Amino acid sequence: MSGLPPERRAARGGGPSFGEEDRRLSYGSYLKIAELLQLQQPLTDAHDELLFITIHQAYELWFKLVLFELESAREAMQAGDCPTSQWRLKRVTVIESLLIHQVDVLDTMAPQDFLQFRHRLAPASGFQSVQFREIEFLSGLKDPAYLRRLETDSGERARLERRLAEPSLADAFAALLEASGSSIESLFNDPGRRDLFQLSESLLEHDQAFSLWRARHVQMVERQIGSKTGTGGSTGSSYLRSRLDKRFFPELWAARSSL
Repeated sequence: MSGLPPERRAARGGGPSFGEEDRRLSYGSYLKIAELLQLQQPLTDAHDELLFITIHQAYELWFKLVLFELESAREAMQAGDCPTSQWRLKRVTVIESLLIHQVDVLDTMAPQDFLQFRHRLAPASGFQSVQFREIEFLSGLKDPAYLRRLETDSGERARLERRLAEPSLADAFAALLEASGSSIESLFNDPGRRDLFQLSESLLEHDQAFSLWRARHVQMVERQIGSKTGTGGSTGSSYLRSRLDKRFFPELWAARSSL
């Protein structure tokens, strides 16, 4: 009976099934599929340009979700809710694992295939991804100098300035420790605050996963363009390698040395 059209079900005395009350919404209209599929617009006839665009647009969608979850994790910490914050961070690290594997798809593009359209990308560059920088700033790796090198509209600059001014995850965790009368050193030896230790481990997992993504991204860039400069004028892979040792939570990493 569930396969009958609504008017026949009504004739049999049954009401519409769940989701068929007004029949105004569809999969495509809810997700705006038609609009979404119009956003991939290659500039050349190169076969792999669609791959390049799709992967990077997908990254930006995941970055949007990561920011949403990191903000929620920070708010939970500010409210003293360690379990919720830890749960949000778990989702973030799963997403970051997916981001690492997305590089494997880009690696199916041969260097000569990338060169067929790379010249059309300048001066655009992944260096200009505002959401990527927001993730770094929100997590705790704040670099005001980046704003001086950023060529972007005032709206994006305002977002980054807000991220620099607002508390980071590192700030929220430090405040949580202070409010609980704990310290980073005591996390490892205080069984009464196991929740804080577990939360610190979740923060480190986020830090580690993002570092692994950076490293995998460097390998991909070197495989594609070697030591060439980036399309945005950066030094390319050498600049990316200079970022590999950056940490969101250096105090949590350093605490291992004092155990």
